[in-house]
Order: sequence, then structure tokens, then C-alpha cells
Amino acid sequence: MGRERAKVNRAWQDSKSVTDSGWIIPHPDGIHIVPADVWIDPSRPRPHAAVTHGHADHARSGHGTVYATPATLAIMALRYGVEEAGAVPCDYGAGFERGGVRFTFHPAGHVLGSAQIAMEYRGERVVVTGDFKRRADPTCAAFEIVPCDIFVTEATFGLPVFRHPPTSAEIAKLIAATRAEPDRSVLVGAYALGKAQRVIAELRKAGWHDPLYLHGALEPMCRLYEAHGVPLGELRSVADTPKEAMAGAIILCPPSALTDRWSRRLPDPVTAMASGWMRVRGRARQRQVELPLVISDHADWHELTQTIADVNAKENWITHGSEEGLVRWCELHQRRARALHLVGREVEEVE
Repeated sequence: MGRERAKVNRAWQDSKSVTDSGWIIPHPDGIHIVPADVWIDPSRPRPHAAVTHGHADHARSGHGTVYATPATLAIMALRYGVEEAGAVPCDYGAGFERGGVRFTFHPAGHVLGSAQIAMEYRGERVVVTGDFKRRADPTCAAFEIVPCDIFVTEATFGLPVFRHPPTSAEIAKLIAATRAEPDRSVLVGAYALGKAQRVIAELRKAGWHDPLYLHGALEPMCRLYEAHGVPLGELRSVADTPKEAMAGAIILCPPSALTDRWSRRLPDPVTAMASGWMRVRGRARQRQVELPLVISDHADWHELTQTIADVNAKENWITHGSEEGLVRWCELHQRRARALHLVGREVEEVE
């Protein structure tokens, strides 16, 4: 499979003459596509914005026209109140043209609706991944390799220490911990967009069909996922459930609620957190997590470097996370790379 991808990439690149890349300019608050006057994931309001996905470090309100996948637009409407009047839905494999630049959207595998954005202008193609992962996820479309001349990739886990274990093994740990103490509950901290729904779907996949209980802050996004065709099984509200009925149950909440007074209404909860940062034991201790679950919606070190090799672009631009580590890897492997240092793209610890 890797050899076939490399052949496709080389063939595509050999057929193109790379032009000056002055048409795409990284700024601290986003990437500006100059001929189209479109900004990719801008952190300030812009007249025209193309958005990769709905997390707050990539999406916001206040833009004039927003180009995104239908699911991302729905998420932005729910979270940020983005008006339909300025929303332009773009399905995977489709897109729009503006100022002579052709934009197309391709699955990123990060969360529901997440997309890589490919742009073609005068014989050159640039792909911006947004956030992505390579692992299978029952809640969103799988990442696709898109050959290009310039590859703009995230680097959230861009250090060799970050190698995520199999998701199935982490879910098995969660189920085993729940069954080991049936008089208690297990409270899982999970980010409201993407992580909570993935944990639920992975539990269902592993054969856990009992009701799952939700903090109120997670309910709207779970309902949105279900409306977009993602089955999550029976979900119940903690607020509507007696304490004793949740013994032996799995409960999900935002990470901020793990040690909040809210958790006192639960039957002696074991605290867990689903995050790639649970690989770092100090982070788990800092958050008073008893059961760290290394489940991430981002590519780990191996997946980042493998993706750069698979895409095999002439140049790589690194953003969002441990940029210098990935730049150094590119240099050691004779690949051109630069760090973008975009504002507001600091590492999101709960992912």
C-alpha cells in the first residue's frame, strides 16, 4: 500500500511544474489564500473563511462567508451561533472556486465533519490538514492521502514519546475497571466535540450496550452526531437519574467536571480521562485521574511522520503543537520543512 501511494505521489508531482508559492501566505492568525482572499481557520473574523473543523482553535463566529463541510457548519451553528446565511456547505470531494483558486474538501479523520482543504492555483497544489488522525473511528470519515506540492500539517503530538496504544486496548481497560467494582461508577472526562462521541461509539463496538450517562454539557453534541447518522445507543442524563441507579455504570463528562462538585451526585466514581496527553503520567496525576485512557483524535508521532512520507510533498509546513520536533525530523530525512507558529494553535490538552 505504501509503495503504491508513493508511486501515485511521484507521478502526480512529476506531471506538475511548481510555481512561486506567494499566493498562499501564513500569518499569525491564519493562512491567507491571496488571489481568493480566503483565510483558512482564521482566529479573527474575516470576510471569507474556509474552516477545517469545529473545534474552537479552528472555528469561530463573526466571519462573513464560511466554507466548510455540512457537519462542520452544523457544529459551528450549535457552538458559535454561525448564521446559515453566510454558510456555504462543501461535501467531501467537492468545493468551490474563487479568484482562480480551486478549493476541495477531503476527510481528515479527526472528528465529525473534519476536512483537509486542498487548493490548486496555476499548477500548484497545497493541502492544509487541520487536525487529523489515521486510526479508524466509527464516528467520522477516515483520513485520505491527498498528493500535493506543499503539505501543511498539524504537530500536536510531534515528539517521539507520543505513540498511542490500540484504542481497543484502552476501551477494554475502561470496561474491566467498571466491571471490577460494580458498586462504584467510572466517570470519564472527554472533550464535548469528538472525544465523548468516539468513546461512546468505541464502547458500543466493544460490546458495551448498557445505558451510558451524560453530563448535560455533552448532550447537545451527542444529539447532533446522532442527527448526522452516528449511532450512539441508549444515552441517559445524569440529572434525570437517581444516584443508586448509576452504580456499575460508565458516565461521561467534560474534563473540567471530573473534580467538580457536580461529581458528588455519582456513586463513588473512579475518575478516568480519555486523552492523548494521558501518555504523560504527570498530566494524569495533575488532574487527579485514577484511570488514564490514552485515546486521541490526533495522529501520534509515527502517524505524523508516516503521513509526511506518504504525501511526499516538495515542502512541509508544520503548525499546531510540537512544531520544531517535526521540523527536525524532516531535516534529518532530507525533507524541506518550516514551522508556522500560528497564534491560538497551542496544544489542546484535553484532546
